[in-house]
Amino acid sequence: MSTETAYTAATRFAAVLIFVAVGEWVAERAGTLNISVEAMILVGAFAGAMGYDWTKNALVGMILGMIAGFLVSLVQAQMSHRLTADQFVVGLTLNILFLGVTSFLYSEWKPSSRVVSKLEIPLLSEIPLIGKALFGQPWPFLFLYIIVPFAWWLVYRTRWGLEVRAAGENPQASDVSGIDVNKRRRQSIYFAGLCSGLGGAYLLLGQVGRFDDGIVAGRGFIAIVAVIFGGWTLRGTIFGCLLFGSVLSFRLTLPGLGYELNTELMSSLPFLVTIIAMTAFARRVKPPGSLARPFVRGLK
Repeated sequence: MSTETAYTAATRFAAVLIFVAVGEWVAERAGTLNISVEAMILVGAFAGAMGYDWTKNALVGMILGMIAGFLVSLVQAQMSHRLTADQFVVGLTLNILFLGVTSFLYSEWKPSSRVVSKLEIPLLSEIPLIGKALFGQPWPFLFLYIIVPFAWWLVYRTRWGLEVRAAGENPQASDVSGIDVNKRRRQSIYFAGLCSGLGGAYLLLGQVGRFDDGIVAGRGFIAIVAVIFGGWTLRGTIFGCLLFGSVLSFRLTLPGLGYELNTELMSSLPFLVTIIAMTAFARRVKPPGSLARPFVRGLK
């Protein structure tokens, strides 16, 4: 297997993580630990399968995936930042709930789908080493070139982004200055739901091609770790996703390089690397000041 092929595989696996982690990054900058990200990816993948099965149009599947992820985010946002329920408990509950819901619906409807065709951009896809990796992927990959710059602009170049960051760092001061803290936190979760649902649809239509209830395989939690690994910066988050995407691709690239390793060991490798990354970097980076802390006006 060539180096170019290895880069392409790593980028393809990292793409799902980037979709999800960008949304998670925005949510965490606002002060929300969005554990329900696994549910958002799962329903996005299922909705993508249903959309493709109904219309044979992958774009419809991607749009339905975004909508499905958004619907999960509505529940997370209302429970966490209107009813002030524990964010972690709500997230785990939604993950378990939608695992059951999608499993049941899949057993009833059994939607069929496939991996969509690759789109190689002329000239750019011919760049040595990175051309195929960045410009020769399944066409939904191109959504990344919209989502990532848009998220950066939204957080760092708009008043809304300034208020989101303030809500995550010091909600009491933000409230005094006139910012509706819980509203901004809910909106950031909605954005995370859209991104995660899109990532789930891409996972199905750009990588796997067939839905099953184990399709997510912990990618949501890996995306959360990527945000922590990246120090809650967009650049660092994307680098973390590329690193973990490389690890996820090892099960495909190593046999091509002549290495034969135990299948179960290879399946557990991404999570081993995740644990190591958490151990090494969790205490070296500074999270948003009020991450995972509910805000109630008048209470510190």
